[in-house]
Amino acid sequence: MALNDLWVEAYRPRTVDDYVWCDAKQKEQVKEWINRGAIPHILLSGAAGTGKTSLAKVIFNELNVESADILYVNASEETGVDNMRDKIINFVKTMSFSGEYRYVLLDEADYLSKNAQAILRNAMETYSNVARFVLTCNYPHKIIDAIHSRCQGFSIKTLDKDDYKYRILQILATEEIAGDEETIDTYISAYYPDLRKTINAIQQNSTTGTLLPPSSSESSNNDVYLTMIECFKKKSLSEARKLLIGNLQPEEIENLYIFMYQNLEIFGGPTQQEDAILVIKQALVDHTIVADPEINLAAALVRLGRLGQE
Repeated sequence: MALNDLWVEAYRPRTVDDYVWCDAKQKEQVKEWINRGAIPHILLSGAAGTGKTSLAKVIFNELNVESADILYVNASEETGVDNMRDKIINFVKTMSFSGEYRYVLLDEADYLSKNAQAILRNAMETYSNVARFVLTCNYPHKIIDAIHSRCQGFSIKTLDKDDYKYRILQILATEEIAGDEETIDTYISAYYPDLRKTINAIQQNSTTGTLLPPSSSESSNNDVYLTMIECFKKKSLSEARKLLIGNLQPEEIENLYIFMYQNLEIFGGPTQQEDAILVIKQALVDHTIVADPEINLAAALVRLGRLGQE
């Protein structure tokens, strides 16, 4: 593949079997819709990069929907009432080219204003015999109850880690990129469950034909997390503490605790992981009441570093 090709697009899933699922139940549900040849209104929620838009496109592809029958709207750019009336309703009112329904893929629907959501709710009900709506959002609580009640909810909070890793291995094998398992696991730990970021990161660090370990000079939060994991693996706990304190803003610290909870294996075996949960939980509680979140984080890292040593 050409060096300037984006792997996230080149390896975007096209079929149900290509997609990285949360669990078998969700996969079977989608397969049932495809076998029936129709879907309900769907609300796909979950963190960025977990495959919400990709899943919508897989469904359209498996249903053999013509592109002329799909309207894509990014709600973060088109949030208002006029867009609902002029663009979406005019689209669903016209006859389908290829089948029974026209489809509206409304990305980032949690950005829609309340009035726009009210119009959308009415459109979903009024045109349900000729159109289907697929909404994606990061924050489902920002979607009004009336839309929730008209959609089948699909929460993509986590992805199956084995399938997640297998997808990365597939891409590296296809691209003929060499990489040891420890380095691959480091990237997965740092970016999970954001598959899109994981793929972007391995492409960025594979230009030599070998997957290189993350560079400590990189500055994004996830790159800081990558380096932190490397420090924990090397038992360089003081270095990890200095790295985090020096690179994270106070408002970013809560997300770090969540990241550590999602990647307990970096702290050791089952006993150390259970102890780590207690440390992280207490750090989160203290985070809401302490005068200096950085000191609280430093103390939590000290306690985490001592796990298994006491």
